[in-house]
Amino acid sequence: MSMIVSHAAAAPETYWKSVLPNAPMPKSLTQLLNNDKSMDILAKDTTKVGRRGSTNPFYYLYAATDDQLQDDPNLTLFFLENDLQRGKEMNLHFTKTTGPSSTFLPRRVADTITFSSKKLPELYARLAIKPDMVESQSMKQTISECEDKGMEGEEKYCATSLEAMLDFSTSKLGNEVKAISTEVKYTREMTTPLHKYTIKGVKKLADRAVVCHKLNYPYAVFYCHKTDTTALVYAVSLVGEDSTKAKAVAICHTDTTKWNPKHLAFRVLKVKPGTTSVCHFLPEDHIVWVPNYVYPHGFYRVFK
Repeated sequence: MSMIVSHAAAAPETYWKSVLPNAPMPKSLTQLLNNDKSMDILAKDTTKVGRRGSTNPFYYLYAATDDQLQDDPNLTLFFLENDLQRGKEMNLHFTKTTGPSSTFLPRRVADTITFSSKKLPELYARLAIKPDMVESQSMKQTISECEDKGMEGEEKYCATSLEAMLDFSTSKLGNEVKAISTEVKYTREMTTPLHKYTIKGVKKLADRAVVCHKLNYPYAVFYCHKTDTTALVYAVSLVGEDSTKAKAVAICHTDTTKWNPKHLAFRVLKVKPGTTSVCHFLPEDHIVWVPNYVYPHGFYRVFK
C-alpha cells in the first residue's frame, strides 16, 4: 500500500522561511525535500534501510557489540578534544545513514502515520513492509530508541518531519539559530570509504546546541536531543590526501559520566566515562542547531 501526496511538496520549505527567514537551509536538509508534488513518497524501495543488529553510535546508552567495534564505519568519527589541532591526521569515513529515497514527509502527512511500537503490524501494513525484512528490524529499533526515556538530563525528541525538527530546536534555543552540517566535496569517486584527512583549521561555534541524528527509517526521521551538560560545537576544515575537502561539524561532550561504560566511543578511544571530553564528527546527513551569534575573537581557534 502506498500514499500519494496531493498538497504542495514545498510546504516544509515555506514553513522554514516563516520561522527562520534569514537562516539558510543546509544542503543536507534540502536534499531530503521531495520536490515532485505528484510523486508517491512512500513507494516501496529496494534499498536496504539498515543492517540487522546495528546500533546507533550516537545514542549514548547503547553498549557496542564486538561486531560493531570491528566494522562500524562510524567508529572513525570518535576522537579526543586534544586531537583538534592543525596538522593532525585522521582516517575518517563520513557516512550517510540512508539512500536518497529516505526523504521528508510534510508534517500533515507524517502526523497521520503511526509511530509507536504498539502499532508495528499496522505500520508495516501501511508502508508495505513485511515483518521479516531488514527494513522492519531497523524500523523497530528506531521506534524503540525514540520511545526510550534517554539519559538523565537529556531532552530528546524524534522528529518525523522537517517542521517538527524546526519546532523542537527553536523551542530549546530560540529563533535566533542556524542549522549546519558536515559537507564533503570529493575530487573523484572514492575507491575506499576510509580516507586520510589532515586538519587545516578549527573554529569554535557554540557551547550549547541541539543535535539531530538521522535514523534508519523508510522516510526521514531524526533523533534530536539537548543535554544539561556542555556540548562544544566546532567547525573543522579538512583536506584529504587526494585533495578532497571537508567542512566537518565536530561535537565535544565535556561530561560523559552517564554514558554506557561500554559505549563505542570508550572502546575505540580506550578511555573511561567522565575522564575526558569525548568528541565525534557528524555524518553528512546529521544536523546541529546552534545560536546564531559570533563568539568574541578570544574564543576562536582558527588556523589559516
